[in-house]
Amino acid sequence: MSPSNIVVHSLNNDDQTRCVDVFRRPDGSFGFEEYRRDAEDARGWFPTGGYAGLTFPTEFAALNDASCRIAWFSLPL
Repeated sequence: MSPSNIVVHSLNNDDQTRCVDVFRRPDGSFGFEEYRRDAEDARGWFPTGGYAGLTFPTEFAALNDASCRIAWFSLPL
């Protein structure tokens, strides 16, 4: 993810090993990426989804698409 993007939501699964970040780009569009981390690897989070290039007009549109593409993820209540 570009350092100029701003994360507006970071949502983890129950065991804190997977995460979806929804971000806003400088042009006002939104995107998301899926990340994972392994307890035995102290290097942190790694992108796994390949979704960061998708572009959406709103946060909700990005969240909705993430919930359709990522099996474990559902929209927050």
